[in-house]
Amino acid sequence: MPVRGSNASNEKTVTTRAAPDPDTALLSRLGYKQEFKRVFTPLEVFGLAFTFVCPYPAIVSVIGFALPNGGPRALVWGWATCAFAVMFIGLTLAELGSALPTSGGLYYWTYTYASPRWRRVLSWLVGYSNIIAYVAGLAAIDWFCAVEIMAGVSIGTGRFMPTLRQTYGVFAAIIFCHGLIGSLAPNIIAYLQKILVYVNVLLCVAIVVALPSATPREFMNTPTYALTGYANLYGWPEGWGFILSFLAPLWTIGAFDAAVHISEEASNAATVVPWAMIISSGAAGVLGFGINVAIAFCMGTNIDEIMSNPIGQPMASIFVNSFGQRGALVFLSFAIMTQFFVGANNLIVSSRLVFAFSRDSALPFSSVLYQLHPRTHTPMRGAWACAGVALLIGLLALEGPTASSAIFGLSMAGLYMSWCIPVASRFLGGKKWVPGPFSLGIWGMPVAAVAVAWMSLAVVIFAFPTTPGPTGSDMNYMVVVFGGWIALCLGYYYCPVYGGFYWFTGPRSNIETDVMESSAKDDEATGGEGSEKASL
Repeated sequence: MPVRGSNASNEKTVTTRAAPDPDTALLSRLGYKQEFKRVFTPLEVFGLAFTFVCPYPAIVSVIGFALPNGGPRALVWGWATCAFAVMFIGLTLAELGSALPTSGGLYYWTYTYASPRWRRVLSWLVGYSNIIAYVAGLAAIDWFCAVEIMAGVSIGTGRFMPTLRQTYGVFAAIIFCHGLIGSLAPNIIAYLQKILVYVNVLLCVAIVVALPSATPREFMNTPTYALTGYANLYGWPEGWGFILSFLAPLWTIGAFDAAVHISEEASNAATVVPWAMIISSGAAGVLGFGINVAIAFCMGTNIDEIMSNPIGQPMASIFVNSFGQRGALVFLSFAIMTQFFVGANNLIVSSRLVFAFSRDSALPFSSVLYQLHPRTHTPMRGAWACAGVALLIGLLALEGPTASSAIFGLSMAGLYMSWCIPVASRFLGGKKWVPGPFSLGIWGMPVAAVAVAWMSLAVVIFAFPTTPGPTGSDMNYMVVVFGGWIALCLGYYYCPVYGGFYWFTGPRSNIETDVMESSAKDDEATGGEGSEKASL
């Protein structure tokens, strides 16, 4: 502001520059100027993170992964085991998110902590894996939502049997709606999260109370069956079947990094974002356990009938048994509504990730995608690009359940790979660790070790087929699809002349004081990829 001297005859104007707020100053030290508006309050950051992991819509969608692989025992205790284990992932990622709160998140952390020799290619792989995970996740979430809508129509009419093409049409309409929501101004999106917090928590409590209150006695189970009953529809050995039931909680309590990608839109991000990650994951674990216990007591004992019901959706079948046709439609409608907003938030986060990766010139057409709409200050181009790619990925679901499972697997494998690499790089890369406000202290390494071990097991789980001895029609093609994606990314990186090896330098500063300049010099000084490139 201008400051005027008291001497009127010798008046001078001195201009002083106001100090930036702490969030902007921290972002500047990380190499980026403030472009988003910081409109997310702590409650709204938590709301976005919790919507991603809200157990009610997720359990409705993925209960079919748990019931055939152990019955109520797997439903209840498989969830409890997995919910406890994945908290180690949330804790170690929260530490990283507190130390380096940027929209880029995982690929930025990887470049920062990996060894100079490997950091460019690892950052490239993590960035592309993170993006495909979220976009494939958008396709999977919205496909589940479309299936649930069609199940509701089947319940309501009593005779409608949807085709895959009809379901894809609904899926495409949902994607389009999410593109519109992703184009809204950030303050509207932030306020929406506040509403979703209350709606999601109330729905979780409502289903826990309503199921035992409304279920007819014929479908009520004894405590012994509800907590220890066993069913094996797919033929896996008992222990391994129990492990495969982890697919349900792994899908539900995932996307730990969602809050990280709005770090540049949150006030006090270095503190708020990690706590949002931890509290949302813990709340999802507790509420999900309660929902699963309620289901185990109220679903009856004929799991085969639940899975093979012509409605085509196991949880919808349980709702019909417990609430009747009208009540089932009410609770399924609430599940569809919340599932819809999970997909909307997925697109919102995906667009921020695309914006960040384009800011670092890593994506094709980066100059086009690295744009905020001048009126809404939203990465609108990134949002519609994600919507378009999700529509293309969704075409795989027209090939049947095996193909739709591959979409699910692609999303989860991409997420777990993009989480595992920066966590491992932090301890193996040799760079000094400077914690943020949230720190695990001496527990950082053991927590990270458990997290990496668990993530490695999870990737193995994602690769297994539904039944032992699969044929070509029921094989799990996640390995093929995700392996193909990794091969494509590496092919693009090492492509002669045009590949990222020749021009991708990692995170690029977009402010006058380039805090990333030394990173490029480090490559040459330490014999990293930069010096290898010079020698070619």
